[in-house]
Amino acid sequence: MDVTVEVVGEGSEEHSLAADATYDDLIRAAGYHPQEASALVDGSPVPGDRVVDADEVRLLRLIKGGATDDGA
Repeated sequence: MDVTVEVVGEGSEEHSLAADATYDDLIRAAGYHPQEASALVDGSPVPGDRVVDADEVRLLRLIKGGATDDGA
């Protein structure tokens, strides 16, 4: 199964998955750990253990590193 994955704010790419792949598997295929991203289908989050049933999925990163500005 081919799925288009859009990582919010970072672009889109195509991933080929096994027919029984879960959304957690898809998150890993996109290069993230399931604890750092959520899969959204039609704007709603889906459980990681659910079998992928959509052709287009958005990934929302929950943890994003970067510089901090402490105002000093």
